[in-house]
Amino acid sequence: MNFSIQTILENQQYQLIPLQQGDFESLYEVASNPEVWKQHPNKDRYQKEVFEIFFKGAMESAGAFKVVEKSTGRTLGSTRFYDYNEKENSIFIGYTFYGTESWGKGINPQIKKLMMDYIFQFVDLVYFHVGKDNIRSRTAMERLNAENKGEFEIAYFGEPSKINILYQIKKENWL
Repeated sequence: MNFSIQTILENQQYQLIPLQQGDFESLYEVASNPEVWKQHPNKDRYQKEVFEIFFKGAMESAGAFKVVEKSTGRTLGSTRFYDYNEKENSIFIGYTFYGTESWGKGINPQIKKLMMDYIFQFVDLVYFHVGKDNIRSRTAMERLNAENKGEFEIAYFGEPSKINILYQIKKENWL
């Protein structure tokens, strides 16, 4: 891999800052609301001991970010690049969540645009895992014109396998 999956990305309103160990408390503050995980396959991530496993996986991925609102410095959530495949020249974007106060404000499309505008300089294909029953995230994928590739059983870091929908966006369809 001749590129970084953990570089600062930003637009006028938001920054994606590489996640650091010291970010646990500010990120857990956002994640501790059970409503955040209601549609997610792993609904108990609001519990501190479960979120600690999620955070450990984020740190080990070496591609995780905290999403920060530039005007306030407030942590809004997290996302990451993961599972780069050199042979296929592809990567995943996922493990994304935002606090409920950020929902419906157009933040996620801006963050995905930042990530894809950056990563499509280096890869030809971006994949996303979305929980089968996560209607909010599936709708977001459809708004990005991501292609539904079907259902797959996916094991998230340190968590049991769940049924997810695999979505993809090809570089030529993004540009």
